[in-house]
Amino acid sequence: MNQMLQDPQVQTFQVETSQPTQTPPPVPQDPATDHPRFAKPQRVAFVQACWHRDVVEEARIAFVKEAEARHLNHVDVFEVPGSFEIPLHAQILAKTRRYTAIVAAGLVVDGGIYRHEFVADTVIKALMDVQLRTEVPVFSAVLTPQQFHETEVHYDFFRRHFAIKGVEVAAACAETLLGLERLRGQVAAGIV
Repeated sequence: MNQMLQDPQVQTFQVETSQPTQTPPPVPQDPATDHPRFAKPQRVAFVQACWHRDVVEEARIAFVKEAEARHLNHVDVFEVPGSFEIPLHAQILAKTRRYTAIVAAGLVVDGGIYRHEFVADTVIKALMDVQLRTEVPVFSAVLTPQQFHETEVHYDFFRRHFAIKGVEVAAACAETLLGLERLRGQVAAGIV
């Protein structure tokens, strides 16, 4: 068995399909939700910070749902203590070549304006470096609000905001992977 799947910090989400005994009539597809399919299977790593887990997990839940709608049916979830730890995990995962994309999610707050802005900037720059060094696309839903107070109103607002970001990062991930698949095919064919 794959050692990674035995790790209690790793959750794997995979859409299970079963073969029906009878073929149902075709269901008309809504063009708005009929997303293009990939030529090859895609595997995505979702690296989530545990700091403010109840807020950040909304991005993961929304991401997984939207990813499935976009035919990204294999998502492995990794948890790290905080956002500062995400880039190293992203780099190690990218170097395995198991993943066609990596998504990072975290909420950077507290400690004064310079500290959280420094952490957020450092994380984003490091994620970009990982992407450029490994040629594995890395997407960020690491957010740094200017104002965050530990009140139920702020928690509710940011839970909703992270759910929106989860959908947005799934769309960006799928569209980028489709574009890279086309581009790599063109390069291999000598078109580009």
